[in-house]
Amino acid sequence: MQPTSRTQIRRAPQRGDYDRAVIHHILDEALVCHVGFIADGQPFVIPTAYGRLEDQLYIHGSPASRMLQSLQTHIDVCVTVTLLDGLVLARSAYHHSMNYRSVVLFGTATTVTDPAEKWQALKAFTDHVVPQRWSEVRPPNPQELQGTLVLALPLTEASAKIRTGPPLDDEDDYQLPVWAGVLPLQLTVNPPRRDPRLPAEITIPNHIQNYTRPTGP
Repeated sequence: MQPTSRTQIRRAPQRGDYDRAVIHHILDEALVCHVGFIADGQPFVIPTAYGRLEDQLYIHGSPASRMLQSLQTHIDVCVTVTLLDGLVLARSAYHHSMNYRSVVLFGTATTVTDPAEKWQALKAFTDHVVPQRWSEVRPPNPQELQGTLVLALPLTEASAKIRTGPPLDDEDDYQLPVWAGVLPLQLTVNPPRRDPRLPAEITIPNHIQNYTRPTGP
């Protein structure tokens, strides 16, 4: 993507990445985004789930949602996603850091009114959280579709910022007798817990039993 005045990485620019595939990978691996906007002169940052189809990011919720009502008025919005990959432990307190992958997206949202696009967006939400889940569950009925508002945000003004690797200490500090390195972090999945009302004969499907998040390069 072509950097803009809003997406150009200025602090530690060597960590910036504008490759569309890298941005897609980060968005596909993460589960939650934070949506920043201003309503009635008050700033808000709301965490929410999302889905991606090609170069469109979709968010959804109740038509009564203040966030969605505000975004329908074509105000500027900033969406952020962060994956925390590790704690970077340096020899000095000053140089402690984190390894991460993040995306910042700017734009204005539009309401999805086309029934086919809305259906595909809802499928993208579901399969983003749990791949293959949409094909197994009951799809939304007309009343549920009517009661769900879907907004689309184009992935045209976005950038990624990534930190990897060991700590970067001052040269003199490398002689200090202090342990330094990276404490890797990752999202782990515990064994599934059955719904108490689930009939005993229903077994855990493979997409639940072997659940993992997609990973990027």
